[in-house]
Amino acid sequence: MLCALLVWGCPRFAMAQAVGAELSQLQIERAGDAVLLSATTRFDLPPVVEEALLKGIPMIFVAEAELARERWYWTNKKVARAERHMRLAFQPLTRRWRLNIASGPITVTGIGMALTQNFDALSDALAAVQRISRWKIADAAELDLSQRHLLQFRFRLDVTQLPRPLQIGTLGDTDWDLGVNATRPVQLEPAR
Repeated sequence: MLCALLVWGCPRFAMAQAVGAELSQLQIERAGDAVLLSATTRFDLPPVVEEALLKGIPMIFVAEAELARERWYWTNKKVARAERHMRLAFQPLTRRWRLNIASGPITVTGIGMALTQNFDALSDALAAVQRISRWKIADAAELDLSQRHLLQFRFRLDVTQLPRPLQIGTLGDTDWDLGVNATRPVQLEPAR
């Protein structure tokens, strides 16, 4: 009884339960020579993350997809792997949000080849981060459709890309744990 009262009366515990991400849609399809993934995640930014964004600290979200062929005699064989890095930053002079999307890690030395979009509102920028549409994760030739495959999808806030002092502050703080993992069997039709 006392434990229940302590948990119920502690607002930090209630907030920790509300933080996180959920996967509302995950679909994989074959289109020509490509294997495409579409996914929709849902999350609300915790106040500490939104405050850091407003102070000019960019946040990097990472989506990872891995296809593996199931084997009964050994561990699953990794067939294909793809990453998408999304850097969300607030531009104080223009009061706009900038989203950079790249297929490789975004470092301080540069973004490299990236798609850049600008948004007037944080909600619009977050909607673009949360929705992945027809992302090419593999070539169809890499898959043997007579075998069973598994898709492992991960989406997370990459706290290792934050400035060092902020990384130390995130240790053990569940407000920075935005992520979702999902594993699904892959059912692809052969090309006609």
